Amino acid sequence: MTQLFLNASQVVTCAGPARARRGVEQGDAVVRERVGVAVDAAGRILAVAPDAELRAAQPTARIIDCAGGVLTPGFVDSHTHAIFGRARYEEQEMRAAGIGYLEIAKRGGGIHSSVRDLRSRTADELIALATDRLRRIAAHGTTTVEIKSGYGLSLESELATLRVIRQLAADLPLRLVPTFLGAHEIPLDHQERAAQREDYLRLVTEEMIPAVATAGLARFCDVFCEPGVYTVDETRRILRAARAAGLQLKLHADELENGTAAELAAELGATSADHLAAISELGIQALAAARTVATLLPGTMLFLGRPKQAPARALIEAGIPVALASDFNPGTSPTVNFPLVLTLGVSQLRLSVAEALIAGTVNGAAALGLAHEIGQVAPGFQADLALFDVRDHRELPYWYGDRRCQRTWVGGRPVHVG
Repeated sequence: MTQLFLNASQVVTCAGPARARRGVEQGDAVVRERVGVAVDAAGRILAVAPDAELRAAQPTARIIDCAGGVLTPGFVDSHTHAIFGRARYEEQEMRAAGIGYLEIAKRGGGIHSSVRDLRSRTADELIALATDRLRRIAAHGTTTVEIKSGYGLSLESELATLRVIRQLAADLPLRLVPTFLGAHEIPLDHQERAAQREDYLRLVTEEMIPAVATAGLARFCDVFCEPGVYTVDETRRILRAARAAGLQLKLHADELENGTAAELAAELGATSADHLAAISELGIQALAAARTVATLLPGTMLFLGRPKQAPARALIEAGIPVALASDFNPGTSPTVNFPLVLTLGVSQLRLSVAEALIAGTVNGAAALGLAHEIGQVAPGFQADLALFDVRDHRELPYWYGDRRCQRTWVGGRPVHVG
């Protein structure tokens, strides 16, 4: 049955080209007033037009009253690590005492702590934990969530994590995108000797990637390319193997130190390069000449207490499409609140509200290769929508930390009802 979304104070359409937005394009979210949205029975948008015009064209349609709220595209969270067991709250206190990220990892904390925990859990436990988290993510206006593996670091545990993501995608109305991140760290039992490290690299490239690709368990392969984790040469080797197996490419790039990972992302034509807080001028130049989306994760730098955020203004001015994502994970960004990420985009990265909204919708979709399907409220696109109890779109990042989302829909189907 056709549905009409009427009586919104504003509709943030983000309408435009079905691709990543660059430069001045990123500053135009195309906000319209006194219009509604018609959605067909298949969950695609038919029209965006004045309410009266939609009512006349679809007299038997089901009416959804937006009650003066703001209707937006559902947010696209293009970088999360949502499959994990216990929280790692003790690490926040360690950081406050001056212990750094890499030192925590050396002490067996960080990623390794989550690896030990995940390996001890059943698939049913992980599904139950992730289901609750994903429902809370949807309750803040997010309708598409990329989810990475990477807390398994063994063939069995990585495949099990990806199967959990596949089951969640079947069980929940959210749009989920799976990413293989077997190269999230070098397991502790492979770190003592160079030969052991090489053994793990071969495991990732010769066993994990073929198994993931053959089973169709992931769309992307990601690598944590960072000094002290995976080198540029190791990352290149892994991602070339992934591409040969049919997977698309992502990188954790230049998060804490510059390691020329952004240049590698451009060289390989990665769909996205994520983090980039330590990107160099040469890295910016490389991405400006590529089609890679720069996905920035301001919540991570905030939670880590790092003084330097990614240079969002320099990236946009260089013509690089910028996306925003939560980096939801148990150690460095435990937030499900995407409007809070918008707040940080404005207050910490100095984006305009329109730039932040494009970064969380159209460019987030482009960072997942989905800009032709989602991310904007325009005819032909999936009706992935979020309704907020505000009267102006500029209130979305303004009421920081507050949950103003009333309802979300994926393909016209209700996901969250506040």
